[in-house]
Amino acid sequence: MSRIILLDAGPLGLVTNPRGADEAAACSLWLEGLIDRGAWVAVPEIADYEVRRELLRAGKLPGVAELDGLCETIIYLPITTDVMRRAAELWAAARARGKPTADRAALDCDAILAAQAELAGDPGDEVIVATTNVGHLGLFADARPWREIV
Repeated sequence: MSRIILLDAGPLGLVTNPRGADEAAACSLWLEGLIDRGAWVAVPEIADYEVRRELLRAGKLPGVAELDGLCETIIYLPITTDVMRRAAELWAAARARGKPTADRAALDCDAILAAQAELAGDPGDEVIVATTNVGHLGLFADARPWREIV
């Protein structure tokens, strides 16, 4: 049984912050501790997209370099056809229950991330999404505030 931690855009944005504010520094230490304790830590491609687009928009090229380095250092989970098909099922099920997680016309990153989490491990693995906002993501996956994952 493996423990797999997927970083959503919140913690991923913090650990790629080259300024090193208190929150960013704490998140980086947390991430190092997880890796040291043998957790498998992964960057889902959808979270990379969310963080990368904002770094590029803001012209924060050192942050893009940090993101690139992190994606080469730990597991990178690409978006696959299976992920997108499962994300569509999750999105539709949430709508059918009256719990939409994004505008009808929006690309629902939470549903895609949840599908990546669902398909990331093997049976018996513990898969957790580390986040700064459990909100909508918690409808689909085991999502926890990053500070609570030890």
